[in-house]
Amino acid sequence: MNIIGPPHDGHRIVEIGAVEIINRRLTGNNFHVYIKPDRLVEPEAFRIHGISDDFLQDKPTFAQIADNFLTYIKGGELVIHNASFDIGFIDYEFSRLQREIPKTETFCKITDSLSIARKLFPGKRNNLNALCTRYAIDNSKRTLHGALLDAEILAEVFLMMTGGQTALPLSIQEACHSRKNSKHNPKEPLRSIKLCVIHATPDEVIAHTERLNLVKEKGGICLWNLNSIIKK
Repeated sequence: MNIIGPPHDGHRIVEIGAVEIINRRLTGNNFHVYIKPDRLVEPEAFRIHGISDDFLQDKPTFAQIADNFLTYIKGGELVIHNASFDIGFIDYEFSRLQREIPKTETFCKITDSLSIARKLFPGKRNNLNALCTRYAIDNSKRTLHGALLDAEILAEVFLMMTGGQTALPLSIQEACHSRKNSKHNPKEPLRSIKLCVIHATPDEVIAHTERLNLVKEKGGICLWNLNSIIKK
């Protein structure tokens, strides 16, 4: 989210970017919008995000996108780096609408990824660039502070910090899907399940025995040959 200044001091949001994650996978259902504030962009802010007053002239106001934004985030979990900063701005913008919209934390779960990073890497730099370097995540396109790009990068960082694997391989997914759709009751004892048993052919048994005998001859004992161990 791009902002021009601290909350509650007349400063406003000029860009919101969010990506959706379900079951640790990016869905592609993103939310991205530029917002025209009722004030000029400060030079210092422009150097950070590169969003100019001219660019914002034909963009909607926060009031015009508020309902869509509420629908997108309501009931979800918001993962934000330094969450208190962004949430302060969101609550401030909602309060300006004078619609008695409650605090964001009352209808969303707020997760601060910066707090997670500080617990994982105490005493180290934990901004997004540092975390990208730590987790070998490509952030070469992050030349300016763009809300949607930052959200995409944060999604990768968050998934790495909370487990690493972002998706099951296809074969495992198919197996899980097959098991989910089977008629087997998970509470049913395993012995009641009919397993497919493939027996070795006579030639395979002979070849296997010859190999075990060779191992025993070379090493004096063969751990795979239970009969030889029992006899001793």
